Amino acid sequence: MPSALITGITGQDGLYLGELLLDKGYDVYGLIRGQNNPKEDLVRAELPGVKLINGDLTDTASLFRALDASAPDEVYNLGAISYVAYSWDQAQLTSQVTAMGVLNLLEAIRINTVGGSTKPKFYQASSSEMFGKVQDVPQRESTLLWPRSPYGVAKVFGHYMTINYRESYNFHASSGILFNHESPRRGPEFVTRKVTQSIARIATGKQNKLVMGNLDSERDWGFAGDYVKAMWLMLQQDVADDYVVSTGETHSVRELVELAFAIAGIPNWQDYVTQSEAFMRPAEVDLLIGDPTKAKEKLGWQTETSFEQLVTMMVENDMRIETQGA
Repeated sequence: MPSALITGITGQDGLYLGELLLDKGYDVYGLIRGQNNPKEDLVRAELPGVKLINGDLTDTASLFRALDASAPDEVYNLGAISYVAYSWDQAQLTSQVTAMGVLNLLEAIRINTVGGSTKPKFYQASSSEMFGKVQDVPQRESTLLWPRSPYGVAKVFGHYMTINYRESYNFHASSGILFNHESPRRGPEFVTRKVTQSIARIATGKQNKLVMGNLDSERDWGFAGDYVKAMWLMLQQDVADDYVVSTGETHSVRELVELAFAIAGIPNWQDYVTQSEAFMRPAEVDLLIGDPTKAKEKLGWQTETSFEQLVTMMVENDMRIETQGA
């Protein structure tokens, strides 16, 4: 039975990846941060087969203990402070976790395997936010990185550190440059879930308005459940590499809002939506659209869920939650 260690097990990707690996017969360990973590019960309920280990990406000693306890064949580093807007307010903390956390984990693996033991294969969750002020349309693995947020900068550090350990220490270390991927498990601070949750509350009379930032920014949105399959496929390859994981389609925030209101059966969405400077980014990323050709050709991966199916899934989930809680 292969063994896998997942950091960031409490996030949407960690939950979907944990399910995938359990279904494939893995012995799955999840790194969980903090005493009385509020999401621990969620993980135990949804992934009862996962063994949880207390640890923190900023605490290297805890990473050694996690590696010893799990003896992993594969390590998936999904842990990060991943809310982009928050990264401007907490740039140093974001850097310590999202950037230095990658180095801490890579170094713990390197030192832990000195003396002949086999290094686990390593996956780094890179991000389309690294492209920022995009230099190519669509964005590919070779596109120049130009991050526009502290989060994006931190992800660039982790991305290049992963490449450096691959080249310096012969790590089987791959990075997935994942474009925006969403699900009903997405946190309410992210724009997609904010939209679907708010619309469900408007539909049930619990909320009057949806307050948004920039409606014109465009993103390449896919389903997180599809994207974790690409993560696993990367670590099944003989040679490690970096891959863009995306749908190859782009939609504006305005399209997202309009579609979500329509799915909820609410006409005239403009009557319910206002904009506020409070939700505008200091440095906006206007357009992200990935070219997943390499992932399709080398991994045999492709997205299975359309934008419309994704938004429908999320709206129906939040409508169900609000209706049951009414």
